[in-house]
Amino acid sequence: MARILSIDYGKKRTGLAVTDPLQIIAGGLATVTSSKLMDWLRDYFQRETVEMVVVGEPRQPNGEPSENLARVMQFVRQFQKSFPDIPVTMYDERYTSVLAHQAMIDGGLHRKARQNKALVDEISATIILQSFLESRRK
Repeated sequence: MARILSIDYGKKRTGLAVTDPLQIIAGGLATVTSSKLMDWLRDYFQRETVEMVVVGEPRQPNGEPSENLARVMQFVRQFQKSFPDIPVTMYDERYTSVLAHQAMIDGGLHRKARQNKALVDEISATIILQSFLESRRK
C-alpha cells in the first residue's frame, strides 16, 4: 500500500503528516514554509508513493467557512494541476489546533516548546490524518 499524506495549510506555514505504508497510524512529518510547499511536495513524491492527500478544511465552529478556506482552496487547485494523479480529500479541521495544544500539554512539553507554532502545525496535520483514518474504519 502507499502512504496517505495530510496537509494543514496555512498562510505562512504548513504542517504535514503521513501514514505508515499500511495506512494504520499517522505520524508528524514536517512543517514547511507555505511558499516552498510545492517544491517540497515534488521532492517528497519522488521518494515516496502517496495514494491520497488529505487537506484540512478550515471552518468556523458553526460550520461556516473560515477566512482561510479561500486560500486553502487556491492551494488545492494548484496541487491538482501539479499532481493530477494524486486524489485530494478535504477533511474538517475544526479544533485541531486546540487538540494539538492539549496533546503538547499532555505530553509534558514546557510552555516554551508549546509556543512553537511549527510544531503545533505538524501535530494538527497528524490529528487531521488520524481522524480521517478513524472515520474510514467506521
